[in-house]
Amino acid sequence: MKMAMAMAGLYKRVLPSPPAIDFASSEGKQLFIESIQNGTMEGFYRLISYFQTQSEPAYCGLASLAMVLNALAIDPGRKWKGPWRWFDESMLDCCEPLEKVKDKGISFGKLVCLAHCAGAKVEAFRTNQSTLDDFRNFVVRCSTSDDCHMISSYHRSTFKQTGTGHFSPIGGYHAGSDMALILDVARFKYPPHWVPVTLLWEAMDNVDEATGQHRGFMLISRPHRDPGLLYTLSCKHESWVKVAKYLMDDVPNLVKSDDVKDVHKVLSVVFSSLPSNFGEFIKWIAEVRRREDGGQNLSQEEKGRLSVKEEVLKQVQETGLFKHVVAFLSSVNSCCRNALALSHENNLPDIAARVCCQGAELLAGKFGSSKRYCCRETCVTSLKANGDHPITLVSGTVVNGSSEQGVDVLVPSCPKKLNCCGSTPTSCIGIYPAGNDVITALLLALPPETWCGIKDEKLLSEMYSLVSTKNLPILLQEEVLHLRRQLHLLKKCQENKIDDDLGAPLC
Repeated sequence: MKMAMAMAGLYKRVLPSPPAIDFASSEGKQLFIESIQNGTMEGFYRLISYFQTQSEPAYCGLASLAMVLNALAIDPGRKWKGPWRWFDESMLDCCEPLEKVKDKGISFGKLVCLAHCAGAKVEAFRTNQSTLDDFRNFVVRCSTSDDCHMISSYHRSTFKQTGTGHFSPIGGYHAGSDMALILDVARFKYPPHWVPVTLLWEAMDNVDEATGQHRGFMLISRPHRDPGLLYTLSCKHESWVKVAKYLMDDVPNLVKSDDVKDVHKVLSVVFSSLPSNFGEFIKWIAEVRRREDGGQNLSQEEKGRLSVKEEVLKQVQETGLFKHVVAFLSSVNSCCRNALALSHENNLPDIAARVCCQGAELLAGKFGSSKRYCCRETCVTSLKANGDHPITLVSGTVVNGSSEQGVDVLVPSCPKKLNCCGSTPTSCIGIYPAGNDVITALLLALPPETWCGIKDEKLLSEMYSLVSTKNLPILLQEEVLHLRRQLHLLKKCQENKIDDDLGAPLC
């Protein structure tokens, strides 16, 4: 009889000391106390509140970033599990597929990209772009404040540790010994530990064989408001590469045509060749909740977010560019509208049915599950409570096998109704986010140089005026600039150049 053998596996590693000092050791505790007294542990408290262990051996970058984003209280704008919005490693898949990260880890540049896409403000430096003194100053800056945190990309061998490249947040600084505290997210392997700043610099100052680039560090802080309030770009659908290339490479060449004489023709050449799955690339962000969670009432938080979304929608519809988009879409034939993949965007119940299904998956913690969710029925109603203006509420009953879930979608709406696209005023897409305003927002987000090839100087001046962000209201301006940053980063990912240029996207 053959007996199966169980592998014992590994239970932690002994931390090589020196050069590192275990945070929980007597010496480590003394360094901690002295650092608190000197005011260089201010960033520690928020980080330790969200300290997590990477869930996969190669998820050190994702775990570090999720930890920092949660410590900065940046709202992901989408649910993690149940009703909760929270950054988890599984949600950080914008710039690299999770399966690839699970297999090979993530590069420094793509982690910077993820931080940008998550809505953080990021300053990133490779060691060949900085100095030891600059690095030390940044460590002190982050250690004396709780609104900026550092993630270091280093090679473990410098500390005589097993393994190769690794990411972890820096939790504090001890000035007397010139040591930094590494909050190692591989907690199954090594505990948090103090290391000399000079040695940490040396550990970062080597080339990552996977990219041919130096390692480094990034400073992550919170923007003054959460971006992406109403619109976001999505790379969930495989067509995003084709769409990003079309917008950034093809459109600038298309508008160079001699036939482009007015704004209508500009829109025509841009829209006539749009990739078929364009509608999957830019989305509006919906508020989804379980029906029993809210009933007929809205929380103050829900009212606040919905109010800002409605203001952004209103500001989009007040732009001169929006009026041109409306006029253009109302003049083109149905064949062209189908090519634009916009016709399905005009039916709110259909949109809401899809959103209800996605919401039910998220609320159940099974987003992307193979189990089929089907929205059996939807109902569009108007809520008005405590003298507030009416709120558009779409309720759906989502069925998954033998179970069903009631889901509500809170829809930002604009009080005015526009007669456009050959439809009646009551069915116009202008009252809630759909084709017209989504297209307008994306056109505004294209880099200004997109239009520089227009040969007619008067038309060029008019286009620059229509797409300029300088005169936009502040909410819309920030929304557009966030989309522009997303587009810039996705384009760099598409070209596999994300590790070549760590600078923030130009706006």
